Amino acid sequence: MFTPPSSSLRLSRRDFLNAAALGAASVAVSSCTTLSQQPVEPPPPTYVEPALSDYVTMYGPMSDGGFELPAIPVDKIDPQFLRQIVDDPTGQQPGTIVVDTTNHFLYLVRPGGQAIRYGVGLGRAGFEWSGDAVVQWKQKWPKWTPPDEMIARQPELKPYSADNGGMPGGLKNPLGARALYLFQDNQDTLYRLHGSPEWRSIGKSVSSGCVRLMNQDIIDLYDRVPNKSPVVVTADIGQPMVATANRKAIPIDAGVPEGSILLGPIKSITNSIF
Repeated sequence: MFTPPSSSLRLSRRDFLNAAALGAASVAVSSCTTLSQQPVEPPPPTYVEPALSDYVTMYGPMSDGGFELPAIPVDKIDPQFLRQIVDDPTGQQPGTIVVDTTNHFLYLVRPGGQAIRYGVGLGRAGFEWSGDAVVQWKQKWPKWTPPDEMIARQPELKPYSADNGGMPGGLKNPLGARALYLFQDNQDTLYRLHGSPEWRSIGKSVSSGCVRLMNQDIIDLYDRVPNKSPVVVTADIGQPMVATANRKAIPIDAGVPEGSILLGPIKSITNSIF
């Protein structure tokens, strides 16, 4: 019986070990190659505004602050003036309120290039106001005190003058369910974003110098808008503001009620937004 030399046996074992080492290296290289070919995870999606409710729910009856708001007949309103999420046309920073007086829209700018758009009613020709401001006071079911100028034009409003205590908040109050009071350079502009029971006026120019929304919409806006939110009122969406002469608000009320706690001085950073 032939027995191979021990050196040949050792050589065979060396060859085996070398082959094993080469195999392991090949597996490692193959593993690295496989890992490098795996797809890269895509970036997280941009912000998407949560969907709104259906219109029947959105504009349905509401119990709020002890008052019962009736449903709004959405089938009688031009659909463009119903609350909806749209691509932001304003170019403003998220959180800014932009009133488009040309098209009767109010935009609340949201992240991700979106905005919530509301239909509004605006002042008659010659009653408009334009400029930038800040929400300096917010009120639920505000009291209304018509100014002397309005009482002079409409004497029937005298029972609601400041001297007579104004009109308490309620379903017939012209300021509606909510009011956002706009200040400019720390002064009350007498310009308001407010609710109204007159849903037929949305999309039209009928009120005395202020921006009116349907009550269900002003409640929604009020809840979304933090204190000191910047506001831009303009006829030219997306264009730089141009100073206009003799465009002042015709007051809808006698100003923020005496003794009210305002939101404090306007932060200087607000000026950089406009």
